[in-house]
Amino acid sequence: MVKVLFVCTGNICRSPTAEGVFRHLVREAGLDGRIATDSAGTTDYHAGEPPDPRSRSAARRRGVDLSDLRARAVTEQDFHTFDYVLAMDRGHLARLRHLAPDGAAATVRLFLDYAPEAPRREVPDPYYGQGDHFTEVLDLVEAGARGLLDHIRRERL
Repeated sequence: MVKVLFVCTGNICRSPTAEGVFRHLVREAGLDGRIATDSAGTTDYHAGEPPDPRSRSAARRRGVDLSDLRARAVTEQDFHTFDYVLAMDRGHLARLRHLAPDGAAATVRLFLDYAPEAPRREVPDPYYGQGDHFTEVLDLVEAGARGLLDHIRRERL
């Protein structure tokens, strides 16, 4: 089983969107028994909360359901449990590298490293923006999710 963790700040916008989109692609590919997903935040500000309603709405318009997801914070154990711990931006990446315990086997990278054709290297935070920002996040996340799934198929399955 390949395990993937998506990480943003509060785990209510970017990382649950990434988890939901990736989980959807994995299910469509018939690989849900071989790839597991989760998402977390670098903070616990929103622990236990569902994704932002704007994220849920934007995802739902593309056929992706985020309703079962709940926010949580990254733990030290995550670096041992997951094969991939993927940051939405460079700030998250720096924080994850600081939190990673010695000897952890997880690959810690920017999520959009798996989408070299994407116009950005980071998934922007849509929280304080309007609806268009949530659409932009979905576009970027879909590119990253497709690239990540292709990578996992080539390298791990």
